[in-house]
Amino acid sequence: MPQAAQSGTGQADSRTGLADPRSPAPRSELTVHLRPEGDRLVVAVGGDLDLDTDQELHRELRSALTRSVRGIDVDLSGVAFCDCSGLNTLLTMRQQALDEAKTVAIRALSPAAERVFSLTDALPLFTPEAGAEAGDPPATDASDDSENGLRVKVVQLRRAMQTRGPIDTARGILMAVFALGEEEAWDVLVMTSQNTNVKLYLLAQQVVGSIKGAPLPDTVQAQLSAAVTHVTAVNDRAGREE
Repeated sequence: MPQAAQSGTGQADSRTGLADPRSPAPRSELTVHLRPEGDRLVVAVGGDLDLDTDQELHRELRSALTRSVRGIDVDLSGVAFCDCSGLNTLLTMRQQALDEAKTVAIRALSPAAERVFSLTDALPLFTPEAGAEAGDPPATDASDDSENGLRVKVVQLRRAMQTRGPIDTARGILMAVFALGEEEAWDVLVMTSQNTNVKLYLLAQQVVGSIKGAPLPDTVQAQLSAAVTHVTAVNDRAGREE
């Protein structure tokens, strides 16, 4: 069963797991460059995508999406570091694009960004076809766009149904054990998945299994506790600053 994180042991750095907060990892400044390409905008992002840069990244992507005709293609090949905050910002922007009948696609990934997308199985949501079934003809008019959009939603729903159960259950367990909010529990899961290199849905299954008596691997237990310490400390700090 997950154990509550012990206070006084130092905060966890999501870059390396457990880290001394007095020796933070070097940071790379966020950079965003735009260039038009047909009826879309290409957004080249570099630097660190984390809690400190997520608002700036959201503003830049929001502005680019507004200026585009059909959406934006995001190039993350210059990203030095990406955590769950960066991923959440991209997911939020994707939903805003869908609400405006536009799309957000990922054009390229750095190794750091690819790791996060691989662990969370999120990349198919950002392909040009957004997970449309193979063999579908490209959309050529408004009616085709509508039909293709419906197919995309069906595929995404199937995908969500396959993995959502254990993940939602694991989030509920973390919320109960550590007194976390929904977003905090999600951040803890993603951060632990990153630092243990365990797929998100497999990690969720391990957390659920721990309630039934199956012990968590020592590495997972340590990184889970570290993630809880980090997330709660960051949110406490943010609350004091408001």
